[in-house]
Amino acid sequence: MGSVVAAGAVPLIMALVGTGTANADPTQAAVTQSDQAAPGVDTVVADAVVPANTRSSLQNARSGPEQDYLSPVGTLHAPTAVTPVAPILPPPGQFRFGDQLVPVPDFVPVDASIQINDASARTEADLATFLDSVGLERSRSDRIAAETIGSAVRGAAIGNTLASPIAMLGAPLGAVAGLVAGIPLLPVGLVAGPILGAAVAYMAVSLPFTAVGAGIGAAVGAASGFLAPAHGETPADSEGVLVDA
Repeated sequence: MGSVVAAGAVPLIMALVGTGTANADPTQAAVTQSDQAAPGVDTVVADAVVPANTRSSLQNARSGPEQDYLSPVGTLHAPTAVTPVAPILPPPGQFRFGDQLVPVPDFVPVDASIQINDASARTEADLATFLDSVGLERSRSDRIAAETIGSAVRGAAIGNTLASPIAMLGAPLGAVAGLVAGIPLLPVGLVAGPILGAAVAYMAVSLPFTAVGAGIGAAVGAASGFLAPAHGETPADSEGVLVDA
């Protein structure tokens, strides 16, 4: 399941990378795998201890969302200014897309995996910030944001899987078209043309399915997080009332 999710989420990952790069703070210091002193050595950032092999460069990250408490939804209102939500660190050696974890394959470069995780974490944090701004308490905002991102990735994987048989049928036609187009560029065109043609034909079929799957998954995840029953004791008040034991 992890490999299917990883493969199907590629278009969504690329979108996240673009978003994360656009929102990146150029003055922010980076903590990457290559910056750590030695394997197995933890690194300390602003709000968390970063275990070795954590694919993240986020200085303002936190270790994770509240797990023991989930607030009621409460009364919503128009967006107001709030403190930005800090992004969440991925577990060591893992891609983290909201509540979906996928092991980082050995062939993925460290820098690339860091960029993907950072983009995903920033997107999730931005969504949680918006949810805070309309009146949701942080634990609820974190829950909705995590389930939205995670379900979007799972939906993208399902969409890509459903599209694969059709896309595979279109790939040979794309390869033939690429071969014809590559004839003027002999001899390179005879090799590159079919490969590029097949790839374009495959993506032309799979991307719409993947995008639709991601959209449906995001909607399902958001609804699930919104409707999840409240539980636990308010963390800020050790003598708080149990919302829903």
